[in-house]
Amino acid sequence: MKYMFSILVFTHGAIHLMGFLKAYKVAQIEQITAGISKLSGIFWLLAFALFMVSGVMYLTKLNYWYVSAFAAAIISTILIGAVWHDAKFGTIANVIILIAAIVGFGTSSFRNKFEKDVRADIEQTTTFHKSILTEADIENLPEPVKKYISNSGAIGKPKVNNFRLAFTGKIRKDEKSEWMPITAVQYSFIGDDSRCFFLKAKMKGLPAVGYHCYRNGEAKMDIRLFSLIKVQYQAGKEMNISETVTFFNDMCCMAPATLIDNRIKWIETNGNIVRASFTNHNITIFASLFFNDKGELTNFVSSDRYAYDAKEGMIKLPWSTPLKNYREINGINRFTTAEAIYKYPEKDFCYAIFHLTDVDYNFKEMN
Repeated sequence: MKYMFSILVFTHGAIHLMGFLKAYKVAQIEQITAGISKLSGIFWLLAFALFMVSGVMYLTKLNYWYVSAFAAAIISTILIGAVWHDAKFGTIANVIILIAAIVGFGTSSFRNKFEKDVRADIEQTTTFHKSILTEADIENLPEPVKKYISNSGAIGKPKVNNFRLAFTGKIRKDEKSEWMPITAVQYSFIGDDSRCFFLKAKMKGLPAVGYHCYRNGEAKMDIRLFSLIKVQYQAGKEMNISETVTFFNDMCCMAPATLIDNRIKWIETNGNIVRASFTNHNITIFASLFFNDKGELTNFVSSDRYAYDAKEGMIKLPWSTPLKNYREINGINRFTTAEAIYKYPEKDFCYAIFHLTDVDYNFKEMN
């Protein structure tokens, strides 16, 4: 789709060069029978240049490509009106390009909020100041947790202040809905208890984006079609509790080194199962961590998370994230596949599958 749109922009733009050539009698252009003044010819040349620039910017993923595309399509539409009989079908291309430019503007504006939040968090004071995680830091933790942290490769490396994650995967609303392919990036900040999760998806073939933001104990989820039309928005007490669960889940699953955090209380150990609580901004949630004999975290289960139901609103359900396919990523032994599952009274419902593609700890700028 990306390349098809680029071809459309370049081809449509190149056609506008004909108007300039005719106006200045550089070539015999029989396709345009109407006369074109030299002043009008300058605008045909300008439209050509703007289409070429926007096409290159779009292909190279430069911001604000939609500005030149929008301007080019507007100028082109006016020019076509003057030679309507010869160029009326060019209006179809302009409509497509205008729609794409509007969507591009929406995507950029929506993502800018996410990037602004991340950059603000990067500037915050760190929790650990370039100190190394040692055996002494984990000596009072439950044995399965100690083994997990050691097995991850975190000992002898810097303590984790923040981490960046990249995912591919798929999500769905309910069992009757089709799976939607997604790509996602997440930035988490431990000391500042902030989590910024941005995803791109295809909703029935149409582009959709979502931003989950958790900052200072407050959370919101905003899902939009074409980055403009809100299809789901959640905020409030239940979301705050749910995202506190998610924040602790990320610490456990993505950054084992953060499990020395004093907001965590280790309640009970039963073999390879450890029960814990996590308190943040006066919200306390509980979870059970399941480990295997190799020292890998295989599941995280909490009964404190809420799911959205179209009829009942937010309902509290047991939530779990089974983990598998461990391998080393950037020096840390990490899972690469995870599921997100709600346990309904009648059955389990898996609504998301994530494949971890990259992890970056203690970053200093956005990637």
